[in-house]
Amino acid sequence: MIHLLNLLAAIALLVWGTHIVRTDMLRVFGESLRGVLAKSFQNRAAAMLAGLGVTGLVQSSTATCLIVASFVGKGLVSTAAALAVMLGADVGTSLMAVVFSFDLSWLSPLLIFVGVVMFISRQNSKAGRIGRVLIGLGLITLALSLIVEATRPLTESPAVRALLAALPNEILLDIVVGAALTVLSYSSLAIVLLTATLATSGMVPATVALGLVLGANLGSGLLAIIATSGQGPKVRRLPIGNLLFKVIGALIAIPLLPQVHTLLQQYVGTVHTQVVLFHLGFNLVLAVLFIGFTGMLGKALDRWLPDTAPGADTMRPRHLDPVALTTPSLAISCAAREAMHQADVVETMLRGMLTVIRTNDLALAEALRKLDDTVDELYSAIKFYLTQISREALSESESRRWSDIVSFTINMEQIGDVIERVLQDVEDKKIRKNRSFSEAGMNEICHLHEQLLANLRLGMSVFLTGDVREAQKLIEEKARFRDLEHGYMGSHITRLRENTPQSIETSALHLDLISDLKRINSHICSIAYPILMSAGALRATRIRNSQLMPLQVEDT
Repeated sequence: MIHLLNLLAAIALLVWGTHIVRTDMLRVFGESLRGVLAKSFQNRAAAMLAGLGVTGLVQSSTATCLIVASFVGKGLVSTAAALAVMLGADVGTSLMAVVFSFDLSWLSPLLIFVGVVMFISRQNSKAGRIGRVLIGLGLITLALSLIVEATRPLTESPAVRALLAALPNEILLDIVVGAALTVLSYSSLAIVLLTATLATSGMVPATVALGLVLGANLGSGLLAIIATSGQGPKVRRLPIGNLLFKVIGALIAIPLLPQVHTLLQQYVGTVHTQVVLFHLGFNLVLAVLFIGFTGMLGKALDRWLPDTAPGADTMRPRHLDPVALTTPSLAISCAAREAMHQADVVETMLRGMLTVIRTNDLALAEALRKLDDTVDELYSAIKFYLTQISREALSESESRRWSDIVSFTINMEQIGDVIERVLQDVEDKKIRKNRSFSEAGMNEICHLHEQLLANLRLGMSVFLTGDVREAQKLIEEKARFRDLEHGYMGSHITRLRENTPQSIETSALHLDLISDLKRINSHICSIAYPILMSAGALRATRIRNSQLMPLQVEDT
């Protein structure tokens, strides 16, 4: 019993080691990996090589599939190019199995020791995350040696040998078992390494091991299908296409397994090497056979899974991809895109507000007020999505971006509230009382509104690019808008003194409206503060130095 428990513990350690390496590689190199993939879609060969390289680092073709599937879902890459990436990704994970097939037991203590020192000494830095990767690699090599030791007493047991001899040599059963183990462990690499180690110890016959490897390949395709099952049709295209390639490859390989087994025995020495080379050869053959069919299958998937038609839910959250939460850098990008969607809705409200003021359109006012519910809904969705991203998994720049998105969405939500209040005031104090602004007053409101729209577009650009010069320009616009507000309030007071009837009737509404427009502008300009603060371009105090000269106080 103790030997079986040791085996299960070693298997769990193997799975945990691959999980640590995968997650921390994504945390350390998330932005770079996304950049490599994004630039590799010019041709099929480059896409396949990028998939191979990225998956070699993260040791998970499933993780690569989820990243690229999100690109497909957002229309950033075609399904055909994404399929080419996945052919390379499967080769990449099989190459890592070959690397781990060498005797690396001497390396395990070194990797664990160095990794622990780096993680403890620099826990919250990039070096600390690299330390966790080294720990994971050390655990993988340690687990493989522990599996060998744990299986040795079991294989010497007469009862176990009798059980293995009684097992049916059914390839389909082996494939199903391999796929199930892969789904349960969330790692085809771990199952292939486990299968090779068990085959070496004699617990699993070599022919059964080859069937388990085929099952592990199918299981990795099933993992991506399961992970994207709740997504839209565009996101599901890539996992389905990748699984179709694997199924076709397995159907071709099944009748050839006896001949393949014979060739491996003739030219490859150890059973362990035979298993991992079969895994590598299977994925290399898939890449060579199907790289020319990615375009055909991509077009077929586009037809089978067409885009959903835009409907009444177009104002609902559309970019908050839950699959991307496993890749923090990608999740941050999704949240930023949804924040821009929220800003688009706010811009629609702001544009329509002037139309309501000028035309007294009650139906439009009602529709615009309802849009504030959409802005609130988007704000809540973005906020909840961001809380699901582990702050520890973010780099310093990603943490700043996280804070910028929170600040931006808060400002957009508050702008929506102000616009809703303005619309209600206009309806109550102007439209229903059949009043109108003076021509000069209306021109002033139009001018302020024009400046607001320009500043909102500038604010959205600042949020999107993080450009310090544009952020400084936005702050300057705040002072310019304040001067306009003071000037137009003075002009209104002058019209009151001249007893202009329309100005007298709408005086309270006119002054409140100017103040509300200024408040909206303040929220827009607040977008610039986090960018300027990160760049060190924002003074800690705006008290004039001339007032503090006797005290010799300096800005910090």
